[in-house]
Amino acid sequence: MTQFLDFDQDLIKKYDKSGPRYTSYPTAPQFTTDYTAETLKNCIQRSNTEMIPSPLSLYIHIPYCDTICYYCACNKIITKDHTVSNEYLDLLEAEMRMLAPLFDPDRELEQLHLGGGTPTFLNNDELMRLMRMIEENFNIAKKCEMSIEIDPRKVTSETLELLTNIGFNRISLGVQDFDQKVQLAVNRLQSFELVQERLNTARALNVKSINMDLIYGLPFQSVKTFEQTLDKVIQLKPDRLSIFNYAHLPERFKPQRRINETDLPSSAEKLKILKLTMDMLQHAGYVYIGMDHFALEGDSMVKAQQEGTLQRNFQGYSTHGHTDLIGLGVSSIGSIFDSYSQNSSSMDQYRELVNSGQLPVVRGLVMTPEDRLRKQIINQLICHFYLDIPQLEKQWDIQFEQYFKSEIKQLDEMVKDGLLSIDSNSIQVALRGRLLIRNVCMVFDSYLKDNVVKFSKVI
Repeated sequence: MTQFLDFDQDLIKKYDKSGPRYTSYPTAPQFTTDYTAETLKNCIQRSNTEMIPSPLSLYIHIPYCDTICYYCACNKIITKDHTVSNEYLDLLEAEMRMLAPLFDPDRELEQLHLGGGTPTFLNNDELMRLMRMIEENFNIAKKCEMSIEIDPRKVTSETLELLTNIGFNRISLGVQDFDQKVQLAVNRLQSFELVQERLNTARALNVKSINMDLIYGLPFQSVKTFEQTLDKVIQLKPDRLSIFNYAHLPERFKPQRRINETDLPSSAEKLKILKLTMDMLQHAGYVYIGMDHFALEGDSMVKAQQEGTLQRNFQGYSTHGHTDLIGLGVSSIGSIFDSYSQNSSSMDQYRELVNSGQLPVVRGLVMTPEDRLRKQIINQLICHFYLDIPQLEKQWDIQFEQYFKSEIKQLDEMVKDGLLSIDSNSIQVALRGRLLIRNVCMVFDSYLKDNVVKFSKVI
């Protein structure tokens, strides 16, 4: 039976502060240039010598878009020149040929994700070429989960058919909002009929799972307009939904300077939109996974959460968290063994490094045992809203109450507010605390006090 979240507006206001999204721990601001390509090679070698080496997951970043969406905070390059993608594929192939042989050949690739930018900036021939490159360099599992982010405006039925023919079985459609006034304000016009057509085509082609991205907090949004958008989304019934909170940070992301701050909904209106979203989606049969993710009852993400295998990584929640994640392309982040590595975010530097025969890694981090302990706690809480204390004590040979004495004290206020409960066996996040799970995780983040990075609001 579905458990509905307890939306307590006063508590949300009380705890609404900025904090990490914990797609990794330690978070990306902790990465340093001490981590080099040689560090990555050493970490790969250590991962190969594990008793049972982890299977592989591959993320490839395609940075190009031919139009700009004003809200976007992704690493992207805006261009109408589609000839750039061929040179980029040359660079990806060179990087792949340097990196792939470092992994033992019997390690299977069981997950692939193309993100961006706009991956379908690549034309059909280029998509086929990219797939051939992957097949030549990696041992692809028979049941590999292959997903791609799609801009409905930039993909044809023929391309969707091609994608399924070359193995893609999951797609993520960028929608954000169906209201035309909102779309005009963020420079992303796309009709409901267009999205419906793309989604229906994908279903006819037996795409296994369809995700849809929405954003709340955009200019001119209101409870009334977003209710109309949600009605249309529920009619389309994607398998998964990601509902992101728009963070207006024009000092960091130049495109956002084209958004008039006075057109943004107030904090009070955003809260009402969030409550409406929670209510409508849960009544429509969606399970709240956590943070900004929802999935239909029978989805593999719901099953992974129920079975305790759900993980969090740079793509958000993942059913393949047990893998070593390889990042390819400009700005990509990987997670190998007990380390994180990031490629250069500058296309010029990325090109220069790859063309000179060097892996384009420019920063990263090797986790300490303390990092790994705290990562495990944060992952358990953010994915399952539960922490098994005796299991953790046995694994790490610690006494939880003593080791985390300061953290338990910090959680006292949350316990009094009914957000969670703590005893000798567990930390259990209550239904009314789940929307504030980032606040709970932040208590176990030992880097926050030294961090000067501006994070997004937790709600």
